[in-house]
Amino acid sequence: MGEPFYLDGLRFSCIRCSACCRHESGFVFLSGRDVSLLAAASQMGYTEFVKTWCRWIPAGIGRERLSLKEKSNYDCVFWNNGCVVYNARPLQCRTFPFWDSILASPDAWKAAGDGCPGMGSGAAHSQSEIEDCLRLRDAEPVLERTIGRIGGA
Repeated sequence: MGEPFYLDGLRFSCIRCSACCRHESGFVFLSGRDVSLLAAASQMGYTEFVKTWCRWIPAGIGRERLSLKEKSNYDCVFWNNGCVVYNARPLQCRTFPFWDSILASPDAWKAAGDGCPGMGSGAAHSQSEIEDCLRLRDAEPVLERTIGRIGGA
């Protein structure tokens, strides 16, 4: 595989417009560290937080991943005229737009940027900084669980 298209870095600054937090269905997948930080910010215990604010999403045969719930209008459960847990926001939110799917190609970057006014402007991020964001997901994997079979073997 050749050099990444972001070899010379990319520009991005979150302007807190909330475009990525509202009006579209989606998943905010959580690591164990995310849950701990969010639970503390919400002044809840870990298990209580998961039961109150999370849902399990099918992730292939026999697997589920933990995600934040969303409101009926598809806003994030923690959006209320802005992110109410901004300082404890999940890794997925903290590392946007430096995700594998968005960095797959210049076209993917451009497509994601069509909905985000912070992409392509603001602070310059080096290839090293961008790849550090990608490595964080390896260090903080999304919580998954195996779901049991119903009806026997």
